Amino acid sequence: MLILGIETSCDDTAAAVVRDGRDVLSNVATNQDEFHAKFGGIVPEIASRQHVALLSAAVEDAAGRAGVELDEIDAIAVTKGPGLIGSLIVGVASAKALAFALERPLYGINHLHGHVFAAFLDRAERPSYPLLVLLVSGGHTQLVAVRSALEMEILGRTRDDAAGEAYDKTARLLGLEFPGGPQLDRLAKDGDANAVRFPRHRAPGDSLDMSFSGLKTSVRYYLESESSGMRADSRDVAASFQAAVIDVLMDRVRKAWAQDAYAGVVLSGGVAANSALQAEMRRWGRANNVPLLIPPPKYCTDNAAMIAAAAYFQGESVRADPLSLTADPNLPFELPLAA
Repeated sequence: MLILGIETSCDDTAAAVVRDGRDVLSNVATNQDEFHAKFGGIVPEIASRQHVALLSAAVEDAAGRAGVELDEIDAIAVTKGPGLIGSLIVGVASAKALAFALERPLYGINHLHGHVFAAFLDRAERPSYPLLVLLVSGGHTQLVAVRSALEMEILGRTRDDAAGEAYDKTARLLGLEFPGGPQLDRLAKDGDANAVRFPRHRAPGDSLDMSFSGLKTSVRYYLESESSGMRADSRDVAASFQAAVIDVLMDRVRKAWAQDAYAGVVLSGGVAANSALQAEMRRWGRANNVPLLIPPPKYCTDNAAMIAAAAYFQGESVRADPLSLTADPNLPFELPLAA
């Protein structure tokens, strides 16, 4: 089954062709960083206008790279939310038009569910359920118990800033260029993670929730402190900040893993490409004999292949009417999916 995936939830214009939910025949993504860099962050209006300009070409490129004609596609899958409303509307409208014109089934996908199925891509065998998923991105940070393609429960989430958001804002405090997260990761490699003891917030009791706003504020206060002459340099601040984020994430993963029986752990989302987080997850996995699934970087960040994979595995429960599907910027993670 060939599924054309379309992803426009934020600022990446993406299209992909995936066979049987796992074999990626093409994966096209157009980065908009140059359009947003001078503003220090993503401008929603610019993002949506770029999607309008680029999406048709991305779809044609994805089909061409996959070696198929559009009328050979069996179904269309599109991100319907959550995300930026203008960006979502462009993708949903385009997918509806294609589905209607080609007379193909249309699937409306939750963007966050897509990140779960990124771990299924380019693998010979389907991962076994249940899975414990750490989904870490610029907009979301949550621990999810995935018991099947249609049964997902959030075990813990950030109570304020997402980890990726904290990365980007801290990078800006350090004067790094947009996008700040990858820049901070590179800077931290040359720093001392023990130079500054930034706070680690852990929710009390059995809660698996997280918080990163206090950490970000602590970095700002540290950089603004009067004792700037004694202050660690930016490399040490970056490394110390990153160590604090990873400590919190790993503490939650270890606690969740001990509370239930899982077949493996998935690390997914844009921040999953972070080198230090991956290294710590792999170290913990080896030490505790935990099967660990980390998608390649191209499937960690927003991409359309994961949207096509989600459509394949979730099937009829996410099938939509090409005339009535709408974008939902606040689409909840836990949907009442049909069996």
